[in-house]
Amino acid sequence: MASSNDTSTEAQAHKPKKQFLLNAFVMTTPGHLSPGLWRHPRNRTDEYNKLKFWTSLAQLLDDGGFHAMFIADTLGPYDVYKGPANVDPVLASGAQFPVNDPLYGVPAMAAATKNLIFGVTASTTYDAPYALARRFSTVDHLAEGRVAWNIVTSYLESAARNFGLETQIEHDERYRIAEEYMDVVYKLWESSWRDDAVIRDREKGQFAVAGRVRPINHKGKYFQVPGPHISEPSPQRTPFLFQAGTSKAGTEFGAKHAEAVFMGGQLPELVRKSVDALRSTAREFGRDPSHIKVFTGLTIIVDETDEKAQAKYKEYLSYADREGALALLGGWTGNDVSSFSDDEDLVLVDKPAIRSVINRWSGTVPGTDGLKWTKARIAEFLSIGGMMPKIIGSPKTVVDELERWAEVADVDGFNLAHVVNPGTFEDIIEFVIPELRRRGLFRTEVEREGVTAREVFFGQPHLLSDHPGSQYKWPIE
Repeated sequence: MASSNDTSTEAQAHKPKKQFLLNAFVMTTPGHLSPGLWRHPRNRTDEYNKLKFWTSLAQLLDDGGFHAMFIADTLGPYDVYKGPANVDPVLASGAQFPVNDPLYGVPAMAAATKNLIFGVTASTTYDAPYALARRFSTVDHLAEGRVAWNIVTSYLESAARNFGLETQIEHDERYRIAEEYMDVVYKLWESSWRDDAVIRDREKGQFAVAGRVRPINHKGKYFQVPGPHISEPSPQRTPFLFQAGTSKAGTEFGAKHAEAVFMGGQLPELVRKSVDALRSTAREFGRDPSHIKVFTGLTIIVDETDEKAQAKYKEYLSYADREGALALLGGWTGNDVSSFSDDEDLVLVDKPAIRSVINRWSGTVPGTDGLKWTKARIAEFLSIGGMMPKIIGSPKTVVDELERWAEVADVDGFNLAHVVNPGTFEDIIEFVIPELRRRGLFRTEVEREGVTAREVFFGQPHLLSDHPGSQYKWPIE
């Protein structure tokens, strides 16, 4: 007779494995997270301003099984390094400069694909909610519901100056603005047009019905928006909602509003703490924590063997641009390290803000115990995949590590950055996805063709009932 422990072990062994969600992490710029690599022979990101580059990438990801293309954005240059307000260090490497608006290519990419979702970054700090609601409704229509909004509050001083401010709005105040911003766009997307407002009756000559479209009359501290929404409801109404942010204010915002959250960190044990905090906070807001998908970011360098993958990594490093990497550091942290000598250990410098950042890396980046964090080491670390953890190896090595991350950090999927494009995503499709499928960790086919983003993640096109935006729905009477 089997013991209860035997039964439990057997049930665990037969428990279906959680299948991973995979996003391709990109940006409409020559150098996203690997400055200088635009000139690598495989790479074509210098053609970031050509529509064919984007439609070809979208088709590759769609055919390869990726769930989404997640498109980052900034609204100002990284100009802190050797600054102030100096863009020269980013010019040679194209380090997130120049950068185009990420939204405009989505309809063309959607027309060239069947299932790929497009997550687009847009700011609540520098964009009027009425205008943003219209743009996302438009693209959600043209993409037939395969659109997500990555909600950000923006963080660059250069952006603040270019939008007419002397300095950035204070961090928590940006989130207070974002809270009211979400109320406005929910009202526009969910409450302004009833589901039966548009009838398209050619015989009667009636496109929409009076009394089924109404103003929202929003009057708040930050926004005055009478409405009605200028666009008719799109397939999802509210686009699928992504968010990133691990500060207290960011975690609370994501727990309340996001349907998917991006969490960064060098170790899965540290990411787990952020994930647990997010899910606990979501519960406090009356939401089911499973109604938020969690992604973490990784850079994968893969080849047939560990040795070939390591050789590929070293070859990539030969194209890296030190100045571009240190410029990215300046933008991400607000700290200019140009005044320090090349051999100084920045863990020991007399600047608490810089020490704090470098200490986090020195204590968590695998393989760096006892090493000095000089500017050269920092540049090498950041020049391939930015601050994301790197997994380098054979398909077995990579997938073993992905499994460990998913288990320890309790994440649902991964935002995978590219080092070269084309190149990185092709390698993932050739080497990683087949191994994931062999282990039952990734879908072998698309369950339903052409459905909306929210249907892919949660099985229905509109906001779930425990989401705060659902309270604004205008039911048919």
